[in-house]
Amino acid sequence: MVICGSGLLDGEKRDPIRKQMEKKKILLFTNWYEPGYKGGGPIQSCRNIVETFKDKFDFFVFTSDRDLGENIPYPGIDTDQWNESSEGVKIWYASPLFLRKHNVQKLIAGLDPDIVYFNSMFSPKYTLLPLWVLIQTNFAGKTVLAPRGMLHQGAMQQKNIKKNVFLKIFKLMGLYRKIVFHATGEQEQKDIVSNISKNAKVIVAENIPNLDGEPWKERSKTSNHLNCVFISRIETKKNLHYFLEVLNRTDDSCSINFDIYGEEEDLNYTRRCKELAGALKPHIHIRFLGPLPHWEIFSTIRRYHLFILPTLGENFGHAIFEAMSTGCPVLISDQTPWLNLASQKLGWDLPLKDPDKFLDALRQALHFDQAEYNIWSRNAYQYASDFYQRLDTKTAYLKLFC
Repeated sequence: MVICGSGLLDGEKRDPIRKQMEKKKILLFTNWYEPGYKGGGPIQSCRNIVETFKDKFDFFVFTSDRDLGENIPYPGIDTDQWNESSEGVKIWYASPLFLRKHNVQKLIAGLDPDIVYFNSMFSPKYTLLPLWVLIQTNFAGKTVLAPRGMLHQGAMQQKNIKKNVFLKIFKLMGLYRKIVFHATGEQEQKDIVSNISKNAKVIVAENIPNLDGEPWKERSKTSNHLNCVFISRIETKKNLHYFLEVLNRTDDSCSINFDIYGEEEDLNYTRRCKELAGALKPHIHIRFLGPLPHWEIFSTIRRYHLFILPTLGENFGHAIFEAMSTGCPVLISDQTPWLNLASQKLGWDLPLKDPDKFLDALRQALHFDQAEYNIWSRNAYQYASDFYQRLDTKTAYLKLFC
């Protein structure tokens, strides 16, 4: 079912008493949303918020009509109008031509949302443009902005001139005073205060992850053989080349398969990684397999012994959690919330300045026999399950939206 237009006639206003009785409307701006999957974790972050709270709020998702890197719209959707996804959820798939100030202003005015939520810090079209509209129209509702790790030190190193100019203007204009920032952890809260203002209003509400849900199952492991997997966008921040360089230092006597899934977002960086992969020793087998639909992630990860992500910075890392929830230990940098893994025998979180530690961890995983690997695999599975059970997101998100 498709709902055309805004749901209100131009100039029509909802009765104030009736509005108090209705569920609050949340207008959510995000670069990509389902059925897209190439944008990675931010899509899952949004989807899980919407699916968890759609019984308490009416969600209106404003997003692109095509996936990351695509030139054509998704099949089977109606562009530039509201598509009803499920009860309590409507999605507006915007065409490139729709993304103009007057169109966004008319959409916001017609919808009359109680809350506007931005799923990005620096997106020109899905944060900066609509945020400017809210400021110019003196939006009276609540504005929530989720940086999604973009203020992390590693992320700030990328295109830092543009980001720093924006942040300077942002602070000089005092725009942060009109915004509630959504941090997904203590580190992101510190990043917001450090980069925005010590007076910024920040509410911490952890990401809502996806859990595999299948029982733990043994995966065959022999000493001196390892199947590794990388699932993320191929761009500088994810630091894939770092692990490729570590791989080349492994002993010729071992056998390593390394499958790489992800959208080739940065073509120059991808070319660099493929050149490194092509020059590796014969005992290392590399495959670039393209982007992986999210509904295939769990079944795919179950085929591997070790999940790899030497990232420059993540505010959560959905794929890291999803890997552990299948019973797959992880080898990652220490620039994520997932820390002290080795002491619990479920993976390694290591400093990027010391590649020798990555090599040592890789050798340790290579030498695991079946019994030792099972210990680490079960620990990873149990850790993810326990984390999910302890998670209390409803209180924090209701505080964020109310």
